[in-house]
Formats: sequence, C-alpha cells, structure tokens
Amino acid sequence: QVQLVESGGGLVQAGGSLTLSCAASGRTFSSYAMGWFRQAPGKKREFVAAISGGARSLEYGDSVKGRFTISRDNTKNTAYLQMNSLKPEDTAVYYCAAVWKSGVRTTGREYDSWGQGTQVTVSS
Repeated sequence: QVQLVESGGGLVQAGGSLTLSCAASGRTFSSYAMGWFRQAPGKKREFVAAISGGARSLEYGDSVKGRFTISRDNTKNTAYLQMNSLKPEDTAVYYCAAVWKSGVRTTGREYDSWGQGTQVTVSS
C-alpha cells in the first residue's frame, strides 16, 4: 500500500478557490489511479474526482463538474484537486485515495489506500 497525506484544506468564502494536495510515498506512484472523496457531517461519503495513473482518464462527480479539476504530477508523487467557485455545500472532509494498477474508479470500496483527510469549510 501507499501512504497518502492530504494538505491544503481550510476556510474560504463562497465563490473562492482552494487547491488540495495529496502526497504519496513510494516509487511507483504512476501505477496508482487516484481519487478524491468527501464526507460532510451526517452524510455518506461522496465521490469527487478520479484520475488514472498516466492522467489520460478523468472522472468527476456531478456536483463538482465544471468547478473542480483533478491533476497529478508523477515526478512529485502528488495528486491535486483544484476547487473553484466553492459553495457552502462543498464543506466536508476531503480524502484522497489510491488503487494499484487500475483505471479510474468512482466508488470508495475499490480503493486500497486512504489519507487522513483535510477539512474544507466554505462560508456563505
């Protein structure tokens, strides 16, 4: 398994932007598909975005399409989630996840490794 550490969360006003980072350990980062999920209090975990190992395939959850962008830099073992036009309903703990040698996956149970999460709070 790969170790994942998220960063970049914080408090932002509605309409603002944040970029989350997910740093991974190990030398085979490019062999992992990466995903971002979020969970708000009292709600189920929600798929946000996913990217294949070579970044050729991307998927987004319906609620973030057109506002969020997932990317990765395999030379830095890091995945990113650029979040624009943030809304109060985007408030949640955001988790990155990794799955070995796979295409993009949109359900959490398909992922092998998870980070500890980073809080994103969007004020109205």
